[in-house]
Amino acid sequence: MSRIGKLPIEVPAGVDVTIDGQRVTVKGPKGTLEHMVAEPISVSRADDGVLQVQRPDDERESRALHGLSRTLVANMVTGVTAGYAKNLEIVGTGYRVTAKGSNLEFALGFSHPVLVEAPDGIAFKVETPTRFSVEGIDKQKVGEVAANIRKLRKPDPYKGKGVRYQGEVVRRKAGKTGK
Repeated sequence: MSRIGKLPIEVPAGVDVTIDGQRVTVKGPKGTLEHMVAEPISVSRADDGVLQVQRPDDERESRALHGLSRTLVANMVTGVTAGYAKNLEIVGTGYRVTAKGSNLEFALGFSHPVLVEAPDGIAFKVETPTRFSVEGIDKQKVGEVAANIRKLRKPDPYKGKGVRYQGEVVRRKAGKTGK
């Protein structure tokens, strides 16, 4: 039995979960999320209000999808109640970020500023010119947007300059030595 898949999903007050066959819809104070659960896996609601994710057999594919499906549904419940955020920081002389409405404008050492538009369901928050966060209710979308922003100027292994996740450790290389 999957150690993750067999855990029940607690549904807090104020969250409405609708199960329609393989479609699971979670509605909460921050918004609504929807997910199609993969075919052999089933989601059911117990009498005490918790959600259970079951698999019909011990086939390899069913075992692989069991824990994944449970985690995706649990992430939806967490997203509509608390939301998700990825904090990023910019290191480098002259590198900065500014908020332009709901979008971000980066100065990353290029000859032009880089504008990043906020997709639906994503909000940006700039704390300082070198620190900002990506926030939203969909964990996958928040991580993807943060990764795309980091991709604009990855941390350089020689000087450490670039966009990185907060707390990320960049391994530094020695570089050339003179004669």
